[in-house]
Amino acid sequence: MPDTERKTYSPTLEFITFHIGEEEYCVDIMAVREIRGWTRATALPHAPHYVSGVINLRGTVLPIIDLAARLGVGATEPTSRHVIIVLQVEGQVVGLLADAVSDIMTVKAEEMHATPNVDSETAKLFVKGILAVDERMIRQIDVAKVFPAQQQQDAAPPAAAA
Repeated sequence: MPDTERKTYSPTLEFITFHIGEEEYCVDIMAVREIRGWTRATALPHAPHYVSGVINLRGTVLPIIDLAARLGVGATEPTSRHVIIVLQVEGQVVGLLADAVSDIMTVKAEEMHATPNVDSETAKLFVKGILAVDERMIRQIDVAKVFPAQQQQDAAPPAAAA
């Protein structure tokens, strides 16, 4: 068979896309456990500003991260139209507060672009890559970096050798 007729394997990626304000983001579908409507969260004293509180999810206490606040674009005033995207990453379950889920996308791996080198620590820390789809620019969130416990571990100094 001539080389021009050979099909090359191109790995695909699957994402759930969602909105925070006018901006569109995505997360790896394999991290998503469920999508549920907004449930009022119970506030936690001295929690970081981006933690909306906790909810009871079938007997599990689930922390809710206000992704808009975490990304530094302002706190969300949740309404019944907001959603909680329940994620599990590295053994931790957390809910991300989003305005709405918009789509499930399957794209070729080469369609994901590296995050541009901009002078923004938030972009470098939380945005794993960017998809350019039609007229849309969809940022892939590095969900492992969004979790409070992960951030504390990343900031902790290494243990001294014995």
